Amino acid sequence: MDSQEMKVPGERIAVLIGKNGETKKRIESKMHIHLEINSEEGDVVIQGEDSVAVFETVPVIKAIARGFNPEIAELLFNEEYAFELITISDFSGKSQKKMLRLRGRVIGQDGKARKMIETMTETYISVYGKTIGIIGKIEHVAMSRQAVEMLLEGAPHGNVYKWLEDKKREVLRREFADKVPL
Repeated sequence: MDSQEMKVPGERIAVLIGKNGETKKRIESKMHIHLEINSEEGDVVIQGEDSVAVFETVPVIKAIARGFNPEIAELLFNEEYAFELITISDFSGKSQKKMLRLRGRVIGQDGKARKMIETMTETYISVYGKTIGIIGKIEHVAMSRQAVEMLLEGAPHGNVYKWLEDKKREVLRREFADKVPL
């Protein structure tokens, strides 16, 4: 029996368990594992006979812990999808004020910047605590991560959107070239 232990913030435990334990049961039956959740400590132990199933469940639990909706986190069971985590303090240092400002830059007014990046890269972004999580197809996650890091480094929003448009055009051109024989 293989097991993996991890911490989940207290306020995310209820989301991991779900209404009447539905989310927990869904994950357990899909991966044929057992989740042992200590709601007081925030400890989650993933146990299973198949070590690959245990390994593949870790990013899903981590994504839920970092603010994602369980349905979005479960996209990670598909091997085409990836999960990236950016730590804001890598860009803000120890300054709490700077961290809040950078979070605000990524979220944007009324969530517009986050929504724009999500739409242009076909990814999901969660800004939670001191981290920014990204879920999407592997190539799209790389683009989204680059855009978020550009914002965290201080690039103007307009420049980031322009860069994303250029990247998206480049990806579409490549996909089109792969489909059309010469």
